[in-house]
Amino acid sequence: MSAPLFLVERLPAGSSFTLDGPEGHHAATVQRLRVGEVLILADGRGGTTYGEVVAVGRGSVDVAVGERGYEPAPDPRLVVVQGIAKGDRGELAVQAMTETGVDEIVPWAASRSVAQWRGDRGFKARDKWAATAREAAKQARRSWLPLVAGDPDCSTKQVAARLGEAAAAFVLHEEATERLTTVALPDAGEIVLVVGPEGGISDAEVAAFREAGALPVRLGSAVLRTSTAGVAALSVLSARLNRW
Repeated sequence: MSAPLFLVERLPAGSSFTLDGPEGHHAATVQRLRVGEVLILADGRGGTTYGEVVAVGRGSVDVAVGERGYEPAPDPRLVVVQGIAKGDRGELAVQAMTETGVDEIVPWAASRSVAQWRGDRGFKARDKWAATAREAAKQARRSWLPLVAGDPDCSTKQVAARLGEAAAAFVLHEEATERLTTVALPDAGEIVLVVGPEGGISDAEVAAFREAGALPVRLGSAVLRTSTAGVAALSVLSARLNRW
């Protein structure tokens, strides 16, 4: 099994480091790391440091700092506009998309979204998505932490503006004739993909996204749930972009 990864605000500059706080508690108490085991420290911005546990305390581990590395940010960058879903569907989507390699997730208040993020509830829900992405990135040993957009419920107008600025923009739609497996992809920039909520994307929304320059695409004949459609699409893109 590969070494566990823990996120830190700043990578250690010296030859030793104490991992404490929530991450230290997780390392010492939850994962029960022992002296001699190897771990990875990551700043979520591409930087990593390998280390060996030299002592375990109550809620902390002391680490002998080893090899340092840096992974450049992925390019093209994969952005998913995810329609806000009810229950835990949204969190399931965020978790799986993070493990699959998404670089940014934008919560979208689609016209057919059953759940509504308003006021404090919206920010709490957005923060829950961010926490889910953080934990999934650790599980997947990702050196780059995916961004969850700051606005908790982007409007269709805001999404259309984002699509208009992208190097390539696609809308997953069951009635599309173009396939994501064959459409042209850019060599650099942002690839933005729109995934609708449980009720799908309305005709007016599809029209607005088309006007902004997005191309409706499909994956196959099956209609996927909102919690799995983005994962399937990211898998296609990751393979086509040689990330996988």
